Amino acid sequence: MKKLFYALLCVLAAQSGLAQEEVVMTVAGDPVYRSEYDYNYNKNNNDDVVEKMTPRAYADLYAAYKLKVRAAMDAKLDTLTSFQKEFRQYRDKQLRPLLVGEADVEKAARDYYQSMLDGLQGKDLIMPAHIFVRLLQQDGPEQAAKAKARVDSIYGLVCSGADFGQLAATCSDDQMSARRQGVVGWIGPGQTLPEFETAAYALTKGQVSAPVKSPVGYHIIKLIDRKPLEPYDTLRAPIRRYLEQGGLRDRLSKQKIDSVAAAEGLSAQEVMDREADRLCRQDSDLAFLVQEYHDGLLLFEVSNREVWEPAKRDTAGLENFFKQHRGEFKWGKPHYRGIAFSCKDKKQVKAVKKLLKKMPYKDWASAVRREFNKDSVTVRMDQKVFVKGQNSIVDALAFKVKDAKMKENPKFPCNGVFGKMLKKGPEEWGDVANQVIDGYQNEKMDAYLENLRRRYPVVINEAAFK
Repeated sequence: MKKLFYALLCVLAAQSGLAQEEVVMTVAGDPVYRSEYDYNYNKNNNDDVVEKMTPRAYADLYAAYKLKVRAAMDAKLDTLTSFQKEFRQYRDKQLRPLLVGEADVEKAARDYYQSMLDGLQGKDLIMPAHIFVRLLQQDGPEQAAKAKARVDSIYGLVCSGADFGQLAATCSDDQMSARRQGVVGWIGPGQTLPEFETAAYALTKGQVSAPVKSPVGYHIIKLIDRKPLEPYDTLRAPIRRYLEQGGLRDRLSKQKIDSVAAAEGLSAQEVMDREADRLCRQDSDLAFLVQEYHDGLLLFEVSNREVWEPAKRDTAGLENFFKQHRGEFKWGKPHYRGIAFSCKDKKQVKAVKKLLKKMPYKDWASAVRREFNKDSVTVRMDQKVFVKGQNSIVDALAFKVKDAKMKENPKFPCNGVFGKMLKKGPEEWGDVANQVIDGYQNEKMDAYLENLRRRYPVVINEAAFK
């Protein structure tokens, strides 16, 4: 699929007249046409955006975006199997439903309705209610006698005029239907136990059966209502909604693609690539959306490879960045860098502190696991830079909050803390690791972009923005 997508865009450009359209910028010699720019600008500066950018201000951001995509293309990241697989997944999820027309959905809905009719076997739908007394097949004679006596007693109350729904709510072992006064809901043939179904269908509306034995127990059944299946036009909307929510279009599109692939001797993916080409030629906004998926994945891949991951692993660089920007990471309130832990006895509290006393902070968690939790957990711990309110043990023992109540755990009743109070701010970059990593990555990204600007020319058509 090398250069597959950009070949598609070239076809789109030729057929839609983009070659005559205004060029708002060129990046590494590649033109960015007005329609592409407008699509991306409007999408990222819609009414939901708090601070909208002017078209000219956004141009600098978009140029940087295109620079990184070009660098990724030149590095052939678009030829990676992993990239192609992920791109196609995003693209196909968007495009597959478009392969299914209204006639396809309507036929599927009518077929579903016909299957409902066939399933009824000429019978009505019924709405039964029941009072259920559980008796499993493995139960002995004593349990069987008790269950029979209980269901007969309930049936006697029904026959004497007691309210069926109230008896179901208080006596039935079927908790789901008991909450609805025994009502099971609308059912048809083959949807319940054969013994239950036969007895229920034999009733007239409002009639109550004698106790019916099934493999799971006894049922006293009352027929609440019965009706024929409504005509298709009445059920059309809910059937279509149900099928659509169940992924109907994805299933139908897959069937179509597989059918064409089998008939033409192609792979399903080759057919999908061809259909994607066709759909994008017909709809420029759709083409730009697919381009957005393509370029966005490349942008992430090149940024991760060239900037984010290298910066994250560069501990020397992170430490140096922290030293240069220490003042930007000051805190407005004290923090506690350490460990909060719970043990089985007081001796372990002392042992944990002794173990960690001469050990680097980064090794504390592994040391506790190795010394105390090797075979089973005897010390539960939480290690990080805390502020008040994050941990009840730290609040009580480190911050000395008077009304702090430590959570009690009977299995680990003894609590302790070990660490250092940081009042003026972080002492090491690890104290504010996330913020330092973000800042360092941003700094490295700026340098990376500056390098790309030297490598690739960017020309903004200022007249277009005026």
